[in-house]
Amino acid sequence: MEHKAISIRPFIGAKNFDISRNFYHDFGFEETVLFHNMSVFKTGQLAFYLQDAYVQDWIDNTMIFLEVDNVDRYWKELSSLGLTTKYENVKLTPIKNNDWGRECFMHDPSGILWHFGEFSK
Repeated sequence: MEHKAISIRPFIGAKNFDISRNFYHDFGFEETVLFHNMSVFKTGQLAFYLQDAYVQDWIDNTMIFLEVDNVDRYWKELSSLGLTTKYENVKLTPIKNNDWGRECFMHDPSGILWHFGEFSK
Protein backbone atom coordinates (compact mmCIF):
# COMPACT_ATOMS: atom_id res chain seq x y z
CA MET A 1 0.00 0.00 0.00
CA GLU A 2 1.36 3.39 -0.93
CA HIS A 3 0.59 6.12 1.60
CA LYS A 4 0.09 9.64 0.35
CA ALA A 5 -0.60 11.04 3.78
CA ILE A 6 -0.70 14.77 4.35
CA SER A 7 -0.87 14.89 8.15
CA ILE A 8 -1.71 12.90 11.23
CA ARG A 9 -3.78 14.52 13.95
CA PRO A 10 -4.41 12.90 17.32
CA PHE A 11 -7.58 13.55 19.29
CA ILE A 12 -6.97 14.46 22.92
CA GLY A 13 -9.36 15.10 25.75
CA ALA A 14 -9.62 17.80 28.38
CA LYS A 15 -10.67 17.67 31.99
CA ASN A 16 -11.67 21.35 31.74
CA PHE A 17 -12.09 22.34 28.08
CA ASP A 18 -11.79 26.12 28.60
CA ILE A 19 -8.66 25.84 30.73
CA SER A 20 -7.07 23.50 28.18
CA ARG A 21 -7.98 25.84 25.32
CA ASN A 22 -6.32 28.75 27.14
CA PHE A 23 -3.31 26.59 27.94
CA TYR A 24 -2.73 25.62 24.31
CA HIS A 25 -3.11 29.26 23.24
CA ASP A 26 -0.43 30.23 25.77
CA PHE A 27 1.68 27.31 24.60
CA GLY A 28 1.71 28.89 21.14
CA PHE A 29 -0.85 26.95 19.14
CA GLU A 30 -3.46 28.61 16.92
CA GLU A 31 -7.04 27.48 17.56
CA THR A 32 -9.83 26.95 15.08
CA VAL A 33 -13.16 26.23 16.76
CA LEU A 34 -14.92 23.37 14.97
CA PHE A 35 -17.86 22.81 17.31
CA HIS A 36 -18.80 24.00 20.79
CA ASN A 37 -16.95 20.98 22.16
CA MET A 38 -14.02 20.53 19.76
CA SER A 39 -11.23 22.66 18.32
CA VAL A 40 -8.20 22.02 16.19
CA PHE A 41 -4.89 23.50 17.38
CA LYS A 42 -2.13 24.11 14.83
CA THR A 43 1.47 25.14 14.68
CA GLY A 44 2.94 25.18 11.20
CA GLN A 45 1.82 21.99 9.47
CA LEU A 46 1.24 20.12 12.74
CA ALA A 47 -2.13 19.88 14.46
CA PHE A 48 -4.24 18.03 17.00
CA TYR A 49 -7.91 18.02 17.99
CA LEU A 50 -8.91 19.02 21.52
CA GLN A 51 -12.24 17.63 22.70
CA ASP A 52 -14.45 18.55 25.62
CA ALA A 53 -14.27 14.95 26.78
CA TYR A 54 -12.65 13.43 29.83
CA VAL A 55 -12.14 9.76 30.55
CA GLN A 56 -9.45 9.45 33.19
CA ASP A 57 -7.96 6.16 31.93
CA TRP A 58 -7.73 7.61 28.41
CA ILE A 59 -6.14 10.88 29.53
CA ASP A 60 -3.76 9.11 31.93
CA ASN A 61 -2.49 6.98 29.03
CA THR A 62 -2.27 9.68 26.35
CA MET A 63 1.22 10.70 25.27
CA ILE A 64 2.26 12.86 22.35
CA PHE A 65 5.79 12.95 20.97
CA LEU A 66 6.80 16.17 19.22
CA GLU A 67 10.13 15.98 17.45
CA VAL A 68 12.04 19.26 17.66
CA ASP A 69 15.21 20.39 15.90
CA ASN A 70 16.99 21.56 19.08
CA VAL A 71 15.79 20.26 22.43
CA ASP A 72 18.02 22.66 24.40
CA ARG A 73 16.47 25.70 22.74
CA TYR A 74 12.99 24.18 23.03
CA TRP A 75 13.46 23.56 26.76
CA LYS A 76 14.56 27.16 27.36
CA GLU A 77 11.58 28.54 25.43
CA LEU A 78 9.15 26.12 27.10
CA SER A 79 10.46 27.00 30.56
CA SER A 80 10.15 30.73 29.87
CA LEU A 81 6.40 30.53 29.12
CA GLY A 82 5.48 30.34 32.83
CA LEU A 83 2.91 27.60 32.23
CA THR A 84 3.60 25.84 35.54
CA THR A 85 2.73 28.95 37.53
CA LYS A 86 -0.30 29.93 35.44
CA TYR A 87 -1.94 26.48 35.22
CA GLU A 88 -2.59 23.97 37.96
CA ASN A 89 -1.21 20.46 37.39
CA VAL A 90 1.16 21.52 34.59
CA LYS A 91 4.55 19.93 35.16
CA LEU A 92 7.83 20.27 33.27
CA THR A 93 10.58 17.67 33.43
CA PRO A 94 14.07 18.72 32.29
CA ILE A 95 16.01 17.16 29.45
CA LYS A 96 17.01 13.52 29.76
CA ASN A 97 19.61 11.78 27.65
CA ASN A 98 18.64 8.47 26.03
CA ASP A 99 20.47 6.10 23.70
CA TRP A 100 18.33 7.36 20.78
CA GLY A 101 18.58 11.09 21.58
CA ARG A 102 17.36 13.62 24.14
CA GLU A 103 13.94 14.72 25.38
CA CYS A 104 12.10 16.83 27.92
CA PHE A 105 8.51 16.50 29.09
CA MET A 106 5.38 18.47 29.95
CA HIS A 107 2.07 17.42 31.49
CA ASP A 108 -0.83 19.60 30.32
CA PRO A 109 -3.59 20.72 32.77
CA SER A 110 -5.52 17.47 32.23
CA GLY A 111 -2.48 15.22 32.64
CA ILE A 112 -1.62 14.47 29.00
CA LEU A 113 2.11 13.84 28.71
CA TRP A 114 4.00 15.63 25.95
CA HIS A 115 7.48 14.44 24.95
CA PHE A 116 9.69 16.94 23.13
CA GLY A 117 12.59 15.08 21.60
CA GLU A 118 15.58 15.43 19.36
CA PHE A 119 16.97 12.27 17.77
CA SER A 120 20.71 11.66 17.68
CA LYS A 121 22.27 12.43 14.34
